[in-house]
Amino acid sequence: MSGSMVGKRVLVTGAGTGIGRGMAEEFARQGAAVALHYSHSATGAEQAVAAIRKEGGRAEAFQADFARVEPVRELARQAVAFLGGLDVLVNSAGITMNRPIEKTTAEQFDLLYAVNVRAPWLLCQALVPELEKSSGVIINISSIHAYEGYTEHSVYAGTRGAMVSFTRQLAIELGPRGVRVAGIAPGSVLVENQYKIAGGKIDEKAAGRNIPAGFIAKPPDIAAVAVFLASAGARYIVGQTLVVDGGTTSWLPFGEQFKQPMSVQFGQGYVPGL
Repeated sequence: MSGSMVGKRVLVTGAGTGIGRGMAEEFARQGAAVALHYSHSATGAEQAVAAIRKEGGRAEAFQADFARVEPVRELARQAVAFLGGLDVLVNSAGITMNRPIEKTTAEQFDLLYAVNVRAPWLLCQALVPELEKSSGVIINISSIHAYEGYTEHSVYAGTRGAMVSFTRQLAIELGPRGVRVAGIAPGSVLVENQYKIAGGKIDEKAAGRNIPAGFIAKPPDIAAVAVFLASAGARYIVGQTLVVDGGTTSWLPFGEQFKQPMSVQFGQGYVPGL
């Protein structure tokens, strides 16, 4: 533990897997007590908690179904009770889905907006009083889908764009009350779900050739930015969503790929009808 977050109390949502888990583990490495939320990934969240405790940290996992309202509010109560307050809220939980617009159902639309937009809004609403007490920080995780179009992502991209606008607006509303709000829009990040979709095999070198940085990110790359945003060193970053994408949104991908349907299906296992 390097100690930049010693004494801080952090809630990370979607911390059972991927970027969320990486951020929870990094906050703990930096000395924070961490509440890890998960919806379906109990094993991952419990493994992260065990690893944090083994290193002398303080952590606990909490389950909540973000498709419903009351479990989100209950998570806020449980996290505050465990942590004894709150200094940092990281809204990382989210689900993705790709499907042509004419095949997308209203149920799928409602689920993505409930999990990706309504749940973070509800958590912020519930936890503002605690964050005011601590002059805390809210970090909202969006995506580069908020800034660039991609085939079959009309619903998911809408939720990510909503989080960018929400971050900007909430920062203005809460700034005078001592709560700082900022966000991160990650580009491609290699997480467990991608391995599942790819049948367990991903050519990292090939994936990196499509990114100006020359490699595909992993959760620790995003976690380091999240810890920075939560620190005093980022005190002048207010309302901004930092694009952390290895240069992906900086190049002009002239070509006809956008005319082709996608060959993979995101959302299987947690979005109905896929």
